[in-house]
Amino acid sequence: MANEVYNFNAGPAVLPKEVMIKAQEEFVNYHGCGYGVVEESHRAPLFDEIIQSAEANLRKLMDISDDYEVLFLQGGASLQFAMIPMNLAIPGKKIGFCDTGEWSHKALKEAKILGNDIDMIYDGSANGFKTIGNAASWKVDPQDAYVHICVNNTIFGTEYQSYPETGDIPLIADMSSDIMSRTFDMNKFALVFAGAQKNMGPAGVTLVVIRKDLAERCPETVPTMLRFSTHIKAKSLFNTPNTFGIYIIRLVSEWMLAQGGVPAIQKKNEEKAAKLYAAIDNSGFFRGTCDKADRSKMNVCFRIGDGNEELEKKFVAEAKAAGLVGLKGHRAVGGLRASIYNAMPLSGVETLISFMNEFARKNG
Repeated sequence: MANEVYNFNAGPAVLPKEVMIKAQEEFVNYHGCGYGVVEESHRAPLFDEIIQSAEANLRKLMDISDDYEVLFLQGGASLQFAMIPMNLAIPGKKIGFCDTGEWSHKALKEAKILGNDIDMIYDGSANGFKTIGNAASWKVDPQDAYVHICVNNTIFGTEYQSYPETGDIPLIADMSSDIMSRTFDMNKFALVFAGAQKNMGPAGVTLVVIRKDLAERCPETVPTMLRFSTHIKAKSLFNTPNTFGIYIIRLVSEWMLAQGGVPAIQKKNEEKAAKLYAAIDNSGFFRGTCDKADRSKMNVCFRIGDGNEELEKKFVAEAKAAGLVGLKGHRAVGGLRASIYNAMPLSGVETLISFMNEFARKNG
């Protein structure tokens, strides 16, 4: 394998090299205290400064107002699939779902397990989850308890370009794989959640940003640990959180602010995605797997020809040998996938494009 490696894994995913180096330097002796962050009590002043700084940075990056609480939880986005309906469903009302692939579908299944009726606002299975279209035109029942969307699909490579107009109905979004990759209006959403392992930090921390009034919905029959109100009152310290993960989120958010914040990051992401999709479209060898209008700028999914699996295996193996790792598509769909999150430098995408061009020349 090459000495320099570019990590295209979908998650856990690439982190900024500067962050990794700083974490390495501070791992055994944080700010001269003589021991590492992972050894510190989550209730000590040292960690209190870390979690407060991480929250302040995220509020600045996403323009989160005081109308919202910021929580650092555990259980991944997958626990939120159940925790959200447990807290926010209303007896006698349906939950609106927009199914654009694997993760929204799993959330829908959890809501059904809990006995909720579903208002299917959009079902992408009819087109193989290859397109989303104009979400702002979808019809939302004003009687729904809330509406759930997953804004970026890591498996099928689609991303919302607009959001459903829900009026007074709370709009809830799983932003695990594109959070802070582009600007958005937080005030359009009642709750946003995201696993940290794509753009924020390591696996093991789940960010939940919830409007304060919405958190008051939770019935007392929900177990204490699974109530948003529990974690709001305890400031994410009801039980021992993933202290090291939150520390890394603090470092990543500092790195993002130093880059110029989300608008600057978005500009770089758009450049990376545009170059990679152009290489695919102009190759005559590779092809994209979803509607061009709905392509994700985080997860670029593609195939060789009509799906030449032998050549795709060869591509993944030779790419890995060349220092380009994590390019195998999700097991559910196969093919190839390059995840180009915030921390992926332009040089990584350009190196991948050069490899793709050479591979196509040799195997076309």
